[in-house]
Amino acid sequence: MTDRDTDLSPPVGKGIWALMHPVKKGIATAMAMGALGVILGLGAIALLAGCLAGLLKPGGHPWWWFWGAVMLTLGSLFLRIHAFKVSHLAAFDLEVILRTDMAARLGRLPLGYLLQEGTGALAKVLQDDVRNLHAFVADSTPMVGRSVAMPVVTLMLIGIIDWRLTLVSLAVLLVGLIVMSMAMRSNKELQKAYDSLQERVAGTVIEFVQAMPVVRTFDDGASSFGRYQSALEGFKDVLIRWLQLAGTSGRIGVVLLGPLPTLLAVACTGFILFRQGLASIPSWTAILLLGTGLAESLMPLMWLNHLIRRANASALRIQQLQARKLQFSSAFARMPRDASVTFEKVSFTYEGRQDEALSKVSFHAPQGKVTALVGPSGAGKTTVARLIPRFWDVTAGSVRVGDVDVRDLQTQTLMDHVAFVFQDTFLFKDTLAANIRLGRPEATDEEVQAAAKAAQIHEFITRLPDGYDTIAGERGTRLSGGERQRVTLARAILRNCPIVVLDEATAFADPENEAAIIAAMANLMRGKTVIIIAHRLATIQHVDQIVVLDQGRVSETGRHEALLEQDGVYTRLWKKYEQAQGWSLRGEKRTTQ
Repeated sequence: MTDRDTDLSPPVGKGIWALMHPVKKGIATAMAMGALGVILGLGAIALLAGCLAGLLKPGGHPWWWFWGAVMLTLGSLFLRIHAFKVSHLAAFDLEVILRTDMAARLGRLPLGYLLQEGTGALAKVLQDDVRNLHAFVADSTPMVGRSVAMPVVTLMLIGIIDWRLTLVSLAVLLVGLIVMSMAMRSNKELQKAYDSLQERVAGTVIEFVQAMPVVRTFDDGASSFGRYQSALEGFKDVLIRWLQLAGTSGRIGVVLLGPLPTLLAVACTGFILFRQGLASIPSWTAILLLGTGLAESLMPLMWLNHLIRRANASALRIQQLQARKLQFSSAFARMPRDASVTFEKVSFTYEGRQDEALSKVSFHAPQGKVTALVGPSGAGKTTVARLIPRFWDVTAGSVRVGDVDVRDLQTQTLMDHVAFVFQDTFLFKDTLAANIRLGRPEATDEEVQAAAKAAQIHEFITRLPDGYDTIAGERGTRLSGGERQRVTLARAILRNCPIVVLDEATAFADPENEAAIIAAMANLMRGKTVIIIAHRLATIQHVDQIVVLDQGRVSETGRHEALLEQDGVYTRLWKKYEQAQGWSLRGEKRTTQ
């Protein structure tokens, strides 16, 4: 087994506690401090009862009971405050550990997986899900310690004081727990529907707001608002059914688990026992205070169930990301002998699919030559291009740079040899100079400007008020599409990789930008091994080699004129292209003078 087959990821399904293992000491300390704080607080109540008994005795001066209760109360407050301090520190440590780990994993996951999942889903894991675990550790762990310790210790103290009043307190609590459990059993499916519709409402809100400029152009936002309103109506229907099925029993359970029913039951029973001489005022008072605390201690456990459910869902998504197989590069530094690219019987199947995206694809892209990938939509052009920089690893066969399989190249070596220019450009919210320097942070200002000149973007940048220090905006939104494209071409020119994989950038450009982009591409491609995904067949008539793909297989290979003579797939594509070019916008066929 080679290192590239090794999977160091943990298995999925261990749950929330597996993720918390690195901060288990902090969590245990917070729980213990929360529990000890409860014990000291209950001890203070017991001492106050002793103080009351002393005051009722003739000539009694039970001040040490009182001061003992004060000290225990202060100790309880100290422990409760520090339990939250410890839990919050543990939560921050966990957040740092998880985000550092996942950031490192993202750097070793296949690039294709990152594209497939999308930035939204990954951002949800890195931000929302980690934040949910942070909140659970910070707020829930002291609550767990208190909620577990308080019922146990309270029942022990009540049992020591008067076992009959203990039975009364337990009876009220058991009825409340039974009613609440019935309510919880009846709404499990509705709870799932509630969570699902809540996510749908959130998604339609985002869609409604983000798509507003577009939808208002066509229908004044009616269709988008209709989806939003439909999601709200569905959410409302589930909420009403939930309240109808489980609302009554749930509310009864909440009331019974509150302090008032226990207080009334203990007060009435204690009064009867007191009238019969079977209970004293101090014991009765102590049980009143302890009994109400017993009821209140169970309510946080009910809310804790919701927090645990949400944290478990977040933990599952985090562990699914952690369980993804990582890409490992060779431990040995190998250098390709040249900058050619070879596909040898390459087959590839996307994860979760049965049919092959590529089947036994073979071709050779010589060093310093331009190879165009052509084919109908879905033929596999983009898949071929993205296998070169290891967006995915092949299912069978091999992709080689020079004489070395790309899987046997160290990641940095592969990145130093291959530059990939996407059609969907991405700029960071940083200066234009920093965006161009992305591939070579050490580049001088002169080198950055030279690359910008070669990409036909230097003059535009110098006309801006801040020049190269201009902030590009979120995802480069302050620039037009053509301007963003030329900035990314400048980035690739500055890197100066010997192999360029280019998703043709002129497909949707206006004439002015198209001319500038073509000139920039010419400067980028000079002397390089270029593999270009062609969208406009007119732009690749004079390339060195055309590889025609059809249904995931290589159908034809050759130059433009030779392929037209074969009367195959390329000829059909060329005829369709000419036919499309021969029609005007009004749908009338163009005539030549």
